[in-house]
Amino acid sequence: DELVEHYLCRKAAGQRLPVPIIAEVDLYRFDPWALPDRALFGTREWYFFTPRDRKYPNGSRPNRAAGNGYWKATGADKPVAPHPCCFD
Repeated sequence: DELVEHYLCRKAAGQRLPVPIIAEVDLYRFDPWALPDRALFGTREWYFFTPRDRKYPNGSRPNRAAGNGYWKATGADKPVAPHPCCFD
């Protein structure tokens, strides 16, 4: 809840973040092992804002190509209920 309420909702609304500890990184341009160096905070967990890329311009399939490989999907996509703070 804290990540959504204090960071994601504010980011989506174009508001200033309370503390600049979440970096903006295009995850699809890096191999996973290169990401810790891009983090602004933390040593064991990292959080990033990243744009969602599409495989085809008019399709809904995500592009998972990354660096020298690709991000593997695990599990099925699940709908997420909107957080109330995002609609204040």
